[in-house]
Amino acid sequence: MSVVVGYVATAEGQAALEAAMAEAASREVPLVVILSERGHRFGTEASEVEAQADEVRRRLEETGLAFQVRQTTRGKDVADDIIGAAQSEDADLIVIGLRRRSPVGKLLLGSNAQRILLDAPCPVLAVKPPQS
Repeated sequence: MSVVVGYVATAEGQAALEAAMAEAASREVPLVVILSERGHRFGTEASEVEAQADEVRRRLEETGLAFQVRQTTRGKDVADDIIGAAQSEDADLIVIGLRRRSPVGKLLLGSNAQRILLDAPCPVLAVKPPQS
C-alpha cells in the first residue's frame, strides 16, 4: 500500500506533493514520488531535474514519511510511469496536479491527466494550486 504522486516543479506539482504528503501521513503508508524528466518542456534541463529530485528528497526526509523518489526516463510516457508505479506498489491513491485552463481548455483535460484518471488501478485525487 502507498500513495503515488506525479511531480513536476510547478505550482501544480507543489500542490500535488503537499496533498500526497498529507494523504500518505493520514493513511500511514509510504509515498512514491514520480518526478518527470520531461520537465524540460517547462524550461528545465536534466541537471535541474536531478537538483529538484534532491530537493524533494530533502523535503520528505524532514517529514518522517517513508518515501521513494523515482525519475522517469526520457521518452517514456509519464502517465505510464505513474500508472505502473501505482500497480507495482499496490497504491491506495494517485495524486496529480491540474493546471488552470482557459474556458475552451476546460473542455479537455491534459492527455496525461486524462489517461491517469481513466486507467488508474485506484482512486485519483486531482488538485489545483491555490489561486494567487
